[in-house]
Amino acid sequence: MTRNDMTLGSTNDDGLVLVTGGSGHLGSHVVGRLLADGCRVRATVRSPRRAGELRAMVADPGGRLEIVSADLSADEGWADATAGCTYVLHVASPFPATQPENPYEVIAPARDGALRVLRAARDAEVKRVVMTSSFAAVGYSHKPGNEYDETDWTDPADDNSPYIRSKAIAERAAWDFVQAEGNDLELTVINPSGIFGPLLGPHLSTSTGLVKAMLEGGMSAVPPVYFGVVDVRDVADLHVRAMRHPAAVGERFLASSGEAISFLQVAQILAEHLGASAAKVPTQELTADQVREAARSNPALADAVGRLGVIPVLHTEKARTTLGWMPRDPETTIVETAENLIRLNLVVG
Repeated sequence: MTRNDMTLGSTNDDGLVLVTGGSGHLGSHVVGRLLADGCRVRATVRSPRRAGELRAMVADPGGRLEIVSADLSADEGWADATAGCTYVLHVASPFPATQPENPYEVIAPARDGALRVLRAARDAEVKRVVMTSSFAAVGYSHKPGNEYDETDWTDPADDNSPYIRSKAIAERAAWDFVQAEGNDLELTVINPSGIFGPLLGPHLSTSTGLVKAMLEGGMSAVPPVYFGVVDVRDVADLHVRAMRHPAAVGERFLASSGEAISFLQVAQILAEHLGASAAKVPTQELTADQVREAARSNPALADAVGRLGVIPVLHTEKARTTLGWMPRDPETTIVETAENLIRLNLVVG
């Protein structure tokens, strides 16, 4: 057990905590962590059918979990969701299955959804909102040396995918709202890199879907692209630490573990630790020219083209020194992600 798995002392003064997107990969871990700490939790789901799924994912022997329906695309439900809450952990965020032709089909829901939650939190006199943003809002604009920390911002005008642009725009809008209209509402933002780690239910996240595709032989070769890895359990822990710590107010915290790794290195980690279960993982990297050519017919590779030759260095000292955060190493996270997928029978073949 790491320090991040441990209860952080008494939670008698935490009050009621709202978690948006409670049935998602990160949201379910945040809910489970808060319940393990003894908190009273209210979680939002997009539709009532997800309530049963969330209850199946987390342990709630004390009956401290309440689940309500609220959608980021509509005002309805958010006033009731935030009523009586001391903290809001805004984890929910739209993630498109495919990139739309109109970028604002992604950008508008991300920005407007964040503002709906913040507006409702302010009106309900919530003490603090901890919002999940992304490294996409930090490190997708070129910078000499490719070293990034919390002072860096992705420029929404750069030629990135609508999703990446949406993260920068939504986070900027959140900071602007709190400064101009937030009254006494406190805001803290978490900017995680690629979130891997065990699932609590059967729904894949983007990163766990990548590991599944590798194990199933769905990727014969991979692009030479590097990215940060962070464990979902450690991201959940960082949200809870940021919720409670006085020094977190008005701050961003970049969340990543160890050095950036490539798609091929992920496959090599799987092959080293999983034996026959990883017999189908890719062993070859595409050339830069092959990635550019493939991107002509596969829009999903557009971001990969922009990251060719970039090995980002993510500085996470702030979360470690200010909040005492101690994340797992990337290798452990990748291996435990794969073992979890196999245990849940989500790997076919």
